[in-house]
Amino acid sequence: MNKQSFLSILAAAFIIASCGKNDKSAQAGGAPQIKEYKTVTLQQKSATLNSDFPASIQGQQNIEIRPRVEGYIDKIFVDEGAVVKAGQPLFKISAPEYEQQVRTATASIKSAQADLSSAKLAVNKVKPLVEKGIISKYDLESAQYTYESALAALAQANAALVNAKVNLGYTTVTSPVNGVVGSIPFRLGSLVSSNTTEPLTTVSSIGNVYAYFAMNEKALLNFTKDSGASLNQKLKSMPAVSLLLSDGSAYDEKGHIETVNGLINTETGTVNVRARFPNSKGIIRSGSSTTVRIPKDIKDGIIIPQSATFELQDKMFAVVLGKDGKTRNANITVLENTAGNYYVVTSGLQAGDEIVLEGVASLKEGTEIKAQKQSPETVYADLK
Repeated sequence: MNKQSFLSILAAAFIIASCGKNDKSAQAGGAPQIKEYKTVTLQQKSATLNSDFPASIQGQQNIEIRPRVEGYIDKIFVDEGAVVKAGQPLFKISAPEYEQQVRTATASIKSAQADLSSAKLAVNKVKPLVEKGIISKYDLESAQYTYESALAALAQANAALVNAKVNLGYTTVTSPVNGVVGSIPFRLGSLVSSNTTEPLTTVSSIGNVYAYFAMNEKALLNFTKDSGASLNQKLKSMPAVSLLLSDGSAYDEKGHIETVNGLINTETGTVNVRARFPNSKGIIRSGSSTTVRIPKDIKDGIIIPQSATFELQDKMFAVVLGKDGKTRNANITVLENTAGNYYVVTSGLQAGDEIVLEGVASLKEGTEIKAQKQSPETVYADLK
């Protein structure tokens, strides 16, 4: 075989090999590859749904401590944040005029007592003379009027002493309740009076604390529509609520919702709610920022992972896998309060439906997929 013939055979073999490769590529590209997705078959499940609401804490009583007399602060018996008992002294106001009023009133009583004794003596002296006809009855009546006037003067002096002692007592400012002392903006020597704008301090009664939070109308209906007839009965039948502290830890005492504001705020669409929590250890302070957690038990509901849903034009969808292996977008509605990373479906799905768990937003309706079935125990492992 000459060189030219060898080159011709080699070129022909190369062309045939290339054509065979192209045919295989065409065959591979012509058959679409079916992707595999994780799925689960829905079953009715029970769970506890927790709804969290930011809340602010107020003491059961937040009492402004104000002076009732004018004077200079002579002593401050407590410090900010101190725990005080009802009746415990907080401040001493120096007001010498009230001590002087007590001394004056005491002296007035002694003077009134002397006048009364003198008037009584005059009556006793005049009375037998009138009985013997030596002097007229007018003199006896005059003496009796003088005696009655002395009695009134003594009563007035006693009242003045009581008032003076009350005013003197106001110079010692005491706590009206058990609680915690707030900030003290005044210092020793500050001039204060009943007209002072700022209070001396605030005492918060924190044996029980109130958590105030806002709830929208729809959420309120979800919690109360199935329990009791009247609002009070519904509130009493609501479950105990939990409190999450600012560090994320759970407070160890449970509370109860006590009141719901009768008016809905038309601007925000929310209603103010108050829950009461016992605070015997004084851990929670007035003004704290916390979170109220309200549980709701769901029995035999359809619960799906949030990752198995997507939103389109303000509507929520899940992807259902049909018996033919093709997907179908199902429009669903869910409860507003969620069970962790799950939704409770109220319509659009039912037990026995097989749904796609991941990548649902990119799946087009009618797409043929291969199901990688997951066990319910795996899918709902962290559902409480």
